[in-house]
Amino acid sequence: QVQLVESGGGLVQPGGSLRLSCAASGFAFSRYYMNWYRQAPGKERELVASISSAGVIRTYADSVKGRFTISRDNTKNTVSLQMENLKPDDTAVYYCKVRDLPNWGQGTQVTVAS
Repeated sequence: QVQLVESGGGLVQPGGSLRLSCAASGFAFSRYYMNWYRQAPGKERELVASISSAGVIRTYADSVKGRFTISRDNTKNTVSLQMENLKPDDTAVYYCKVRDLPNWGQGTQVTVAS
């Protein structure tokens, strides 16, 4: 079955960096777009970044453009989110998801605070 396991979250100061990773299994990873979402307390889940199956097309929410970079390794079935210049508003649980499948991982908590 489809499994998505996120890791790499933590507590970081404003202006700091984190790299999130998602290990995927149970489906033909290299054939699918992959997305990163986040959900802050009391807010709806929002799409943060998306990457095409071959990694050529990458799109970002305006709120993270220029600070976050999505990437993937189809040899390792992983998708990553490099986050730079983090802000308190980036605090959320971050999830990876296969764009065309309904499955979600457990998420990883990112907290940006001094």
